[in-house]
Order: sequence, then structure tokens, then C-alpha cells
Amino acid sequence: NCGSFVRRVARCRRAVWCWSGSPKGLGVREPPACARLGLPWARLDFAAVGFLCPRSSPRAASDLRHGIHLGQLPDEAQGDKAKQSIRAKCTEYLDRAEKLKEYLKKKEKTPQKPVKEGQPSPADEKGNDSDGEGETDDPEKKKLQNQLQGAIVIERPNVKWSDVAGLEGAKEALKEAVILPIKFPHLFTGKRTPWRGILLFGPPGTGKSYLAKAVATEANNSTFFSISSSDLVSKWLGESEKLVKNLFQLARENKPSIIFIDEIDSLCGSRSENESEAARRIKTEFLVQMQGVGVDNDGILVLGATNIPWVLDSAIRRRFEKRIYIPLPEAHARAAMFKLHLGTTQNSLAETDFRELGKKTDGYSGADISIIVRDALMQPVRKVQSATHFKKVCGPSRADPNKIVDDLLTPCSPGDPGAIEMTWMDVPGDKLLEPVVCMSDMLRSLSNTKPTVNEHDLLKLKKFTEDFGQEG
Repeated sequence: NCGSFVRRVARCRRAVWCWSGSPKGLGVREPPACARLGLPWARLDFAAVGFLCPRSSPRAASDLRHGIHLGQLPDEAQGDKAKQSIRAKCTEYLDRAEKLKEYLKKKEKTPQKPVKEGQPSPADEKGNDSDGEGETDDPEKKKLQNQLQGAIVIERPNVKWSDVAGLEGAKEALKEAVILPIKFPHLFTGKRTPWRGILLFGPPGTGKSYLAKAVATEANNSTFFSISSSDLVSKWLGESEKLVKNLFQLARENKPSIIFIDEIDSLCGSRSENESEAARRIKTEFLVQMQGVGVDNDGILVLGATNIPWVLDSAIRRRFEKRIYIPLPEAHARAAMFKLHLGTTQNSLAETDFRELGKKTDGYSGADISIIVRDALMQPVRKVQSATHFKKVCGPSRADPNKIVDDLLTPCSPGDPGAIEMTWMDVPGDKLLEPVVCMSDMLRSLSNTKPTVNEHDLLKLKKFTEDFGQEG
């Protein structure tokens, strides 16, 4: 019947009651929703619903009046707040539609260029963000690339190939990958291509980072990126993989380029169920950028260094085409390191002394030898501090090294002829002549310095070399 029909309609709180006129006795008003939004009333013939007339059914008329009142309550309760919200949404959607319209027009005007096989498509090079604007004009991309600008080595370290003792195999591989393609590009055409990924692994302190410095010095026509995990890991979700992508895009824009990643195991360890989703996405982006579909890495060398290569992900390991083991230095290389670290410092060591030091330091790394020499260079300073007697000697003047003076003071034993009882506090600043470094200083420092590499780590590195690497 009419009453039950109206009650069912009244239960629908979103119903909008639209009439062509207000029947007398019912008090029907224009629905607030229609008036607020400026919507036209639906033209309904009131005669068609004449069965709702109060004369035919007073109860139905009462129910209709009650239902109309219930339908108006939600709209009246919202008021101006709902009006502002709806207007804001409409404005937002219209702006969005205008942007999409301009983008579609622009896309229709610019025809797509054909893409050759093996080359990245324009979409891969430029990219599109979620708003349909190119990444070249994207302020976010500029911000990320500005963060990576600090990783570009502007001032080249003054390290030459001759400064690296030993490691001939590693130096030859790096020359093949870096120096020869730049100097003789005609040699690398067709199927002959330079190496694009080289992994240097070995015990700590054997010269992996030092080799990278030599590469940065010798490859003076290329852009050198020195990257660590702090340059690529961000606290914001999704930004780390964007930094990886922008790093390779920046390298492609400035090629020939060398990307050196020290301690690469901190970024590209083996994938497991316990790792975070962010770490997994970083590794995935590395895999795609190093050797993925539509990625052009001509003129780019990725140089990695690690002490624990067995923790690297297998897919990352495969992308490093050359895996070179940087072992502990041999005896002749250790003797050469003692000479290199002493430099121009005055010393009384002969060639036989250097060979003896090389034999006595079996199991020491290059960093350990550097510490031994630094400690030995401090021995003359300690002699000056602990001396109770000084004597006058001849030597070059501090003001003019070409002039020889005879009033310089040097430490001596109390029984030495001409010994003067005094401490280093009594010696004038320009009159002190420190003792030269001697073999006894070296042996004393050697006895106080222990090697930092243990046998267990060496066995694991040798096993990895037998399975996946080559000797450097």
C-alpha cells in the first residue's frame, strides 16, 4: 500500500525528493541538495502519483511528510562544510582533467621515433612521472642528482700505477677496461667490447681502494664516481632505488664514466627472507641498471670492492664479469712498500735492509706495513722527547737548506763526547736536528705491530677464488 511504500523510501537517507510543485497540505520544499549544488528539479507529473493525495489516504500523506523530513535532515546537517568540500573536489578534478588534456594533445603532436635494437627507448631515457610530465623537468630528479653530484671526484688523487706495488694482474685488467678503450676506441668495435664490471676482492688493507685511486688518476678523461652505501640509502620509502637509477643516468650523461662502489657487500648482499623490502628493491634496481632490458651501459665501468665476496648475491656476482683476487703482498712487493712509505724521509736503510724487512713481514698486508713505517718514523721524535743530553753537530740550516751550520743540536747518550745536559724544552726551535730513521727503529716498530689478517679469512677467500675468481 501507499504507506509501506513511502516508509521504505524514507529509510533511504540519500534519497532526493524532486517534485514539479508543492501539493497543498504536505509542505514539500525544494530539496537542500538540489538547491546547494544548483541541480535542476526532475519534472515529475504530480497527477501520476495522485494516489499519494491526502484525500485518498490521510495516513499516506502523513508518512510522506515524515519521509520528506527525514530525507532533508542529512543535507541540512552538513551545511557549508559539505559545500566547501564538494567544491574543492570539483576544482581538483577539473585541474587534473586539464593537465591530462594538455598531455594528450602534446603526445599526439610529437610522433614516436623508431628505436633500434639494443638501444634504450626514449621513454626509458626520459621517463614519465605520475603527473605525465617528463623527468627532465622533474624537480625531484634534479634534487636526487644534486645529492649524487658530491660523489663525483673532481680533484684527482695523485696515485699512479707505479705507486701500486705488485698486483700486476689487477693493473692489467683495469688498463684493459679503462685506459685502452679511451685511448684506442677503434680497438673495441663489433664483438670486442671492454669489461663493464670488475670486482676486486681480498683481505682488508691489500690495496683495493688504492687501485681505484690509481684508476681515477690515470683515467683523466673520464668521470669518476666514488659511491658508498650512505650515498644511496635513504630513510624515505622508494627514494633509495631512485638514487640508484639516477646514479646510472648521471653516469650515462657524463660517459665515459667509472662507478666505484666501496664495500659493495653492504648494498648487494644475498637475498633472503629476513631482509627488508627496501634492501631487496635496492638490489633489484642494481641488477636492472647494470644489465637489464633496454639499458645501454656503453662507456660505463662498475668497479666494486669487498672483503667478503661470498655474501654477495649470485646475480650481482654474475654481472661483475671480472672477479679479481687481491692477495696479501709477496716478499718483493713488501720490500717495495717499505721504500714507498718511507718516501723522502732521511734514513740509513740499505737495499739489504729492505729485503730483510720484506722477509720478516710474511702475512702482513699493505696497510699493516704502512702502520709499521709510520710508527718507525715516530721513533726519532720519541728519542728527542726522552733525551737528557744533546750535542752540537753540523747540518743544513732551517732558514736556508743550502747553507751548512755547525750549531745544531741532536740527542746523544750521556757519555758521548761533547754531550750537554739539557732537555728538548731547552733546545731552540730552529736548532734541533732529529736523528735519521735506522734499521733498529724499523725492527722495534715491527715487533710492536701485529698482522690484521687471520688464516681463517684467507682460506675462505682462496676457496672463493677457486670457484669464481682469478688471481690478481
